[in-house]
Amino acid sequence: MEKKVINAIQDAYPDDFAWCYGCGRLNEEGHHFRTGWHGDQTVTIVTPEAAHLALPGFVYGGMVASLIDCHGTGSAALALHRKNGHEPGDGTEPPRFVTASLKVDFLKPTPHGIPLKAVGKVTEIHPKKWKVDAEVFANDELCARGEVVAVVMPSTFISK
Repeated sequence: MEKKVINAIQDAYPDDFAWCYGCGRLNEEGHHFRTGWHGDQTVTIVTPEAAHLALPGFVYGGMVASLIDCHGTGSAALALHRKNGHEPGDGTEPPRFVTASLKVDFLKPTPHGIPLKAVGKVTEIHPKKWKVDAEVFANDELCARGEVVAVVMPSTFISK
């Protein structure tokens, strides 16, 4: 398994939009999820910390749901950024997305102490609405599956 995502979309978010608890690079308390391309799929890799336990040996389901959520919005941003002719790290500010819908199916308990890998496939529904199907693996074992419908962040989310 890859150890780290290179050229994550979150690295290109402007500071005003880098505070998400899940994927904000500026949120000291957050997870710091990083989403990037791996071929035609998206990937996020994270190793849950001790605070993310449900019970000894297993990851809290909310952590897995948060991973799917931020992986989905990051994946949508990657896809639209690429559609617009850009890639993370090219100096162009990417679009930001928020979650319109999140569905998570927990298929088996997610073991703690090993890296988790979210893998996504992105489908455009509408120019401002994207669907991401995601799977979360612990090693090569599928633990959760989810669907995120992400929408381009409305201008009303921008604080003045």
